[in-house]
Amino acid sequence: MKNKNFGRRDFIRTTGLAAAGAMLAPTALRAATPTALKAATGAPLPAVLGGTPVRTKEWPSWPVWNKDTDESLVVDDLRSGIWSRASLVTRFEKEWGDYVGTQRCLSVVNGTNALITSLLQLGIGGGDEVIVPPYTFIATVAAVLATGAIPVFVDTDPATWQIDADKIEGKITHRTRAILPVHILGLPADMVRIMAIAKKHGLVVIEDACQAHGAEIGGRKVGSFGDAGCFSFQNSKNLAIGEGGAITSNDNTFMDKCYSYHNYGNPYGSVVGQVNAGTLIAGNKLRFTEYQAAIGLGQLKRLAGETDLRNANAAYLRQQLSKIPGVIPYTLTPNVTKAAFHLFPFRYDKNGFKGLPRTAFLKALNAEGIPCSEGYAPLNKMPYLQNAFESKNYKKMYTAAELDIHAFNERNNCPLNDKLCNEEAVWFYQSMLLGTKADMDDIVNAIQKIHDNADKIKS
Repeated sequence: MKNKNFGRRDFIRTTGLAAAGAMLAPTALRAATPTALKAATGAPLPAVLGGTPVRTKEWPSWPVWNKDTDESLVVDDLRSGIWSRASLVTRFEKEWGDYVGTQRCLSVVNGTNALITSLLQLGIGGGDEVIVPPYTFIATVAAVLATGAIPVFVDTDPATWQIDADKIEGKITHRTRAILPVHILGLPADMVRIMAIAKKHGLVVIEDACQAHGAEIGGRKVGSFGDAGCFSFQNSKNLAIGEGGAITSNDNTFMDKCYSYHNYGNPYGSVVGQVNAGTLIAGNKLRFTEYQAAIGLGQLKRLAGETDLRNANAAYLRQQLSKIPGVIPYTLTPNVTKAAFHLFPFRYDKNGFKGLPRTAFLKALNAEGIPCSEGYAPLNKMPYLQNAFESKNYKKMYTAAELDIHAFNERNNCPLNDKLCNEEAVWFYQSMLLGTKADMDDIVNAIQKIHDNADKIKS
């Protein structure tokens, strides 16, 4: 295996081509053929310029399915004809709640509706403000808007990629009712600080843990800190069912309300009324199916081992990438004992790559056989917010001044998040972390190769 730290200078030193490389002018480099260019510089030619990619083999596929251990439960359910919510859903909820460490769990159709249900049953609605991060998937804020509340954005801590807990109190007003931290990328937010702030100001906390299956703070899993924890089981997630979601909590009254809401508002547990009173609360239909639960039970058997493997590979990859100038690895928030690594992020500093733009870096990295992404755009600056504010319902609930999009944008400016989104963010996918140490070395070698050839790629 090629030495992961074997860069351009080492190659020139061992081949004796330093003089040739020094004498070849930049104009000559651009005019040279790929073979001549490699010979003149002594560095392997980047694939984006016609060289051989670092990697040509496939990465681990996702989702994982084991025919021998996973199919029987699903097939048995299909043959039974019992497909709507029954014993398998109850079993999955019990096992997922036990895994997260909460007394209760309710499965629903997706993570977005887990968030909406939690917000509504915690009393969030029109006239309220909910504190959210700007670095997250659209579902987080869509859930807030679905209740009629207004999202208030707190800037990102670029080191951790999470909502900056130091800036939350500065955004609290008399309208603030909830904090909705997101454990984005599977890296935990600072829940110890956030819960202390919420307690101080009498706010509820809904954890968006949709990307954070198995992540822990102080040995305690995320989704068990707030008044509610919300998870997604969409196909890309670390526990993949195709679609699906769950709510976790230790509050029995709240969970009874959630159960009632997800089943049309019919009575359940403490949500009771007079005999034959019928439907008691305004509800929805968000029930999980038996075959979804069967798939989830199979996936859950592997989750702990997969999470440990992702953490081991992420730690090794972070250590190696930190040696390359211009690559700034993530920092975990205090007391994190395990991350989920739904995505592996790092910040890209083009100054460490001789001014090579991030778009060119990503193109070059993909050409080397390393799938990557620039990630999210700033969520606080998209047209959907103005669209919501111009709706009939929002105009009835808020004043024109409160819905002025220019004033909203000024109040919700998040400059560090803008820089992260527009210039710095680079992602690798969670399934890549299910590979081997040699696979991680391919990532490192590809980035090192681009670093050593950044001037030629840029030109």
